[in-house]
Amino acid sequence: MSGDLSLADRFETERPGLRAVAYRMLGSLAEAEDAVQETWLKLSRTDVSDVKNLSAWLTTVAGRVCLDMLRSRTSRREDPLPEQDEQVRLPDPVVTQLGRADPEQQVLVADAVGIALMVVLETLSPAERLALVLHDLFDVPFDDIAAVLGRTAVSTRQLASRARRRVRSATPAADADNARKSDVVNAFLTASRNGDFEALLAVLDPDVVARSDGGTLLPSILRRGATDVASQAIAFARFAAHARLVLVNGTPGVVSFAEGRLLSVMSFTIRDGRITGLDVLTDPDRLTTLGLTA
Repeated sequence: MSGDLSLADRFETERPGLRAVAYRMLGSLAEAEDAVQETWLKLSRTDVSDVKNLSAWLTTVAGRVCLDMLRSRTSRREDPLPEQDEQVRLPDPVVTQLGRADPEQQVLVADAVGIALMVVLETLSPAERLALVLHDLFDVPFDDIAAVLGRTAVSTRQLASRARRRVRSATPAADADNARKSDVVNAFLTASRNGDFEALLAVLDPDVVARSDGGTLLPSILRRGATDVASQAIAFARFAAHARLVLVNGTPGVVSFAEGRLLSVMSFTIRDGRITGLDVLTDPDRLTTLGLTA
């Protein structure tokens, strides 16, 4: 019994890191929790007395669980690709109040895993995603990843390299200074509230892309270009009685409310002081699970 308790304690120590692995693999907080629980079940049924590095073993097991979940999701075709047929599917955001440190959430969104990067990860094949996430973000050796995929280490390395190129081409380097990004987001928020079209154009990149995920109840929206995005921002601001700055996946974002109900979570990609990407979650079902209040 004491051995079981010791193993459970060790697993709880690893839980935040395993949740981070699963979130990057699945883009869903609920599914990430399911994957972590499945990893615990596998651990509890396995003799790990000869395992020298339990953390590495658990990371690999969690990766295998997530791989199976991704393959099952793909075979069911229940989730559209991020911009397939104008349908938009955004990953779950991790929202943190400004000035409030949450160690578990910090682990969850470490390594600058923003919404824009998560969107690109959604376009990778399950095998590509596993190879990239485990190796590049969690330093798992290619030999270990290859065993999960049933491939050689060489082909697994090539898989990760191909995925890395796709991610880099789709997510150019963005501004890293959160204070400066907060200024840009505040300028966007103020201009939207005031209906100041010219001020919005000044803060938006000419080729900005805005994606809105409304789930099954609300239509998805994909807009391109500063003029179209600015018009939509002003129209949406009229419905939001209250909006405030927060951190979304570790970078400045906005949550909006109307009559005490959460309307949206906005995540921004900012480069050279201008907004190049705007990802908005408006799905009421998923917003409810975030537990945010005005």
